Amino acid sequence: MATTTPLVGIIMGSDSDLGIMQAAADILKQFGVLFELTVVSAHRTPQRMMDYATTAKERGLKIIIAGAGGAAHLPGMIASVTTLPVIGVPIKSSNSIDGWDSVLSILQMPNGVPVATVALNAAKNAGILAAQILAVSDSNIAATVAHYKQELLHEVSGKVAKLKKDWPNGFDE
Repeated sequence: MATTTPLVGIIMGSDSDLGIMQAAADILKQFGVLFELTVVSAHRTPQRMMDYATTAKERGLKIIIAGAGGAAHLPGMIASVTTLPVIGVPIKSSNSIDGWDSVLSILQMPNGVPVATVALNAAKNAGILAAQILAVSDSNIAATVAHYKQELLHEVSGKVAKLKKDWPNGFDE
């Protein structure tokens, strides 16, 4: 039986992060994974953040993708109060130091509070990772992710064939 309950929560510290976080929503939609998307600020709405994290599991979420820029406390704070996997997306925001502050803030979590961290602005990868985690126990999602990976293989094979015309090499013979 198909579910109508979102499995993935996509949250961000500000609506200015939507341009980046949209990629997670787009890839999850492509995979047919239901999600919810909203703004939850660790610093400006701490009670909303706590309520979101502590009710996520009972609302049916299986994974939370949290994007944040600057000090980027959102993913870690969410992870500190839920047992769900949290995937952090560091965002190069307007107040960011080339994004490094966000990367390090999400990456350097203390033992006991893990946050899976993708590359700077890589919300698409966060969506793919969330789908791959769900695919462990859902054969439909697993098939969709496998098909996506096959498409990547065909895409790269086409690029190799095109390049090989002008740049032959021993490996591609």
